[in-house]
Amino acid sequence: MDESVSTAGALELKQLRCLVAIVDTGSFTDAGHALGMSQAAVSRTLAGLESLLGVRLLLRTSRRVAPTAAGVRALARARIVLAGTEEFVREATTGHARLHIGHAWSAFGRHTTEFQRRWHDQHPGTDLRLIRHNTPTGGLAEGLCDLAVIRAPIDLAPWSHARIGTEARCVAMASDDPWARRRGVRLDEIPTRVLAIDRRTGTTALDLWPERDRPEVEFTQDIDDWLAAIATGRCVGLTPRATAAQYRRDGITYRPLRGADPVTVHLIWRAHTPHPATDTAIALAAALYREDRPVGRPRG
Repeated sequence: MDESVSTAGALELKQLRCLVAIVDTGSFTDAGHALGMSQAAVSRTLAGLESLLGVRLLLRTSRRVAPTAAGVRALARARIVLAGTEEFVREATTGHARLHIGHAWSAFGRHTTEFQRRWHDQHPGTDLRLIRHNTPTGGLAEGLCDLAVIRAPIDLAPWSHARIGTEARCVAMASDDPWARRRGVRLDEIPTRVLAIDRRTGTTALDLWPERDRPEVEFTQDIDDWLAAIATGRCVGLTPRATAAQYRRDGITYRPLRGADPVTVHLIWRAHTPHPATDTAIALAAALYREDRPVGRPRG
């Protein structure tokens, strides 16, 4: 493996490894033994790093080796770089030992914990990570995940995708709102209120109502902004049941929305570079949604 790194065109991973080994072992000789290098080679490598950076990294006496202030900072950064390099090599050579699933608001809603538990039990060799990223593709377009859970009405054409289920819609409101005392709210009642909408990743669009009957809108930036606006009582929000399951907040109450179609939930991924566990993740998520049974009204 080529150990050169592009930061300055001359920095090498072996220089960082030498710095860490010298400090960890306490001497140039012991560092050489740990790295399979001679003591002289360790000295030359460390000197090269100090020359490149233009600072003294270690104080050397006949009895001890100690990092300077600059050395302490460089040592901390070197450990991060080396750990990241090791993770890169491990993931590149072990057939995707980690699966990242992105989402903008909710992962699998009330199925999230069960998805994680079953994945851990059935696929212990593939580490599952859930990532929240407030973009339309839940981090997939940004390269942050292997698959993403999508509920917002985006163009699916650029991605491979699979429908895993549907979720009923809820109305989110302040807990002291008069509607909070009701069992549900009708879709045609919403235009009497100000509606909070996340224009980037939200699932609610004004075409749910005829053009002449659309509600006044307050736009928000993300789930936390959306919840904060609703908690003030100045607006209400529409959202899939997954939000009610994952974002139970003081001051927020959820009630079922009557008269609206459910939200379709998809998993999306890159068509040409699918993760080996893609089909397995789709099958597990779809199975959990198929097992879904009607539950009582969500509470705030």
